[in-house]
Amino acid sequence: MNAPVAEQKKPIGPAAPLTSIPPDLVSVQDYERYARAHIDPAVFEYIYGGGADEISLCRNRRAFDELMIYPRVLRDLTQGSTHLRLLQEDFRHPILLAPVAFQKMVHPGGESALAQAASLLEAGMIVSTLASEPLEDIARQTQSPRWFQLYFQQSRDFTMQLVRRAKLAGYSKLVVTVDAPLHGIRNRAQRAGFVLPEDVTAINLNDRPELPRRVLNPSQSIVFQGMMSEAPTWEDIRWLVEKSEMPVILKGILHPQDAVAAKAIGVAGVIVSNHGGRTLDTVPSAMDVIRTVRATVGPGYPVLLDGGVQRGTDVFKAIAMGADAVLIGRPQVYALAVAGALGVAHMLRVLREELEVAMSLAGTATLADITPDMLFRGVN
Repeated sequence: MNAPVAEQKKPIGPAAPLTSIPPDLVSVQDYERYARAHIDPAVFEYIYGGGADEISLCRNRRAFDELMIYPRVLRDLTQGSTHLRLLQEDFRHPILLAPVAFQKMVHPGGESALAQAASLLEAGMIVSTLASEPLEDIARQTQSPRWFQLYFQQSRDFTMQLVRRAKLAGYSKLVVTVDAPLHGIRNRAQRAGFVLPEDVTAINLNDRPELPRRVLNPSQSIVFQGMMSEAPTWEDIRWLVEKSEMPVILKGILHPQDAVAAKAIGVAGVIVSNHGGRTLDTVPSAMDVIRTVRATVGPGYPVLLDGGVQRGTDVFKAIAMGADAVLIGRPQVYALAVAGALGVAHMLRVLREELEVAMSLAGTATLADITPDMLFRGVN
């Protein structure tokens, strides 16, 4: 009798990206549900998770759900539009792709696939310093407005080198992330054993000069005298505003007085954000504070919101509370993992159409019509 042939086990790993959109994938949250099958489990936990106990992460969503839309009826909406002009650029709708690092972790098309989708749906895109593709290659794939997100480097010369590269590549704005000078405590990623895949790198930092080795004495802190010694300060922002030929926007503002300080030194606008709840836990959500930020800086100053947006009604609520536009973070990653550029384009289309439906049913023909009195409960 012949010996039984050992059954060949198929390698277990993330499912391949889809080439069409399943009929039951109809919302942003559906992409999160699908994404678990298409992303390595440790990578998924890194993307999905927030800081520490994830109180701020949960708050990002809850703050939207606590606000109700207060609709008006019988208005003429036949001239309705989601167009806006923001920082001297025209946008088809107020939904931008937030800067997210290392997109090749979830799809081989990486940031270029995102750029193609953004261009197709006329969505602004903010490209991360920590992108997994050269910023020039991404720019060549982008026809819609493109901004460059800058992490300050210890060397001002190298920081300015990144700025010059961005300008030459056609990026029109600099978005400086100021709320993450070091990583927050991310227990979910730690428990999952997340490490950056070997084939994914911060390719735009390949030419960064080697940092001098810092030796601390026993009385010094590895955080305060170590990591935070490289963190930018207001003086660095002032220097960048003076030296850069592009308008500078600060991302990661929560306190209204920081928004005032930014405006005072010539920063072109701010993005109210708690970094997706991934840095300092137990801070308020952007939706908790944006109305105060708006009231403090005044009606004409550009203010964007980042964090927790999953529905067109969320975009509506953010604008009612004072945002000019919103950024989409994790959902773009889930959509990219599930179906590449097709998924991201579909996700953006869903959000845009949901916003148009919300505006129509609420009786608001334009973004300017979405005012604080369009919200009910929790709004004075």
